[in-house]
Amino acid sequence: MKEKKVVVIGANSFSGQDFVDLLLDRPDYSVIGVSRSPERSALFLKYKLRQDLSRYQYRQLDMNTEMDRLAALLDSEKPDYVVNFAALSEVAPSWDQPEQWFETNTVALAKLVNHLRRQNYLKCYLHISSPEVYGTCAGNVKEDAPFNPSTPYAASKAAADMLLRTYYKQFGFPLLEVRATNVYGARQQLFKIIPRSVIYIKAGRKIELHGGGQAVKSFINIRDVSRGELAILEKGRLGQLYHLSPDRGTAVREIVQMICGLMGKKFEAVTAAVAERPGQDAAYVIDSTLARTEFGWSPEISLKDGIFEVIKWVEDYWGEIMKEPLDYRHKR
Repeated sequence: MKEKKVVVIGANSFSGQDFVDLLLDRPDYSVIGVSRSPERSALFLKYKLRQDLSRYQYRQLDMNTEMDRLAALLDSEKPDYVVNFAALSEVAPSWDQPEQWFETNTVALAKLVNHLRRQNYLKCYLHISSPEVYGTCAGNVKEDAPFNPSTPYAASKAAADMLLRTYYKQFGFPLLEVRATNVYGARQQLFKIIPRSVIYIKAGRKIELHGGGQAVKSFINIRDVSRGELAILEKGRLGQLYHLSPDRGTAVREIVQMICGLMGKKFEAVTAAVAERPGQDAAYVIDSTLARTEFGWSPEISLKDGIFEVIKWVEDYWGEIMKEPLDYRHKR
């Protein structure tokens, strides 16, 4: 069986590391992971629990400052597929230094794609976009919905998507895109609402809920998203964008209430309402009928089971977690 070679850019990210782990379940894939930071431990990288990593290589490269080295690596390895998770993705900090979000999410991407479109080894480039390009979205939001970004982060992702679309139209660049809703799961960044809530409850700290937790999110387990991304990579129609989402949206408040119930705590005793963040969209609920119809994909992990997995992860790695910063630390 001939191995298919995949380069995963942003392999140190929460979503990237889970996709790497899923690929390594398949003996027909070899994987090269690329991220700008040093490779981390099993606290954040699920694939580190594997006994055999002979089909995986890791390279530390920064798209912003080492594009020539990244391009040389790609041309040397000649991957069948490139999957790009790399992005500055936090919303609130993007207001402070928006140029850095555009530098990574748009300008570096333009350099990468302009190089790749001249090569003949690539079968498919899968780009990880975001439903935040739609702004507030609820109900029957399909893949052709118009852009209406509310933050610099969302605007940088929208600009990237528009750029990719021009390369597909002009040069037939082998583009596939995916927009998944709010991913969660074990090994997520510690400042995200689900792991943060679990950690704060265990540590005896109050959970601050922006806007009282009224914003509606579509929480979906990372492994369900990775399965959908692999289905898109293997079966998607070039030039097509696909949504991945759960069956319904859930208010952040409800999620925290569920966590409190699973951990035996009273919601009112461990939470405090604070002001909403600038540009916070009221809802992210999108339609994933296309992926469900074309691939037979659907989420398999219930919110309760997924949150229980996060609680267990926090318990298992508590000593290591307490050595990590619990707030967002910006790295250019």
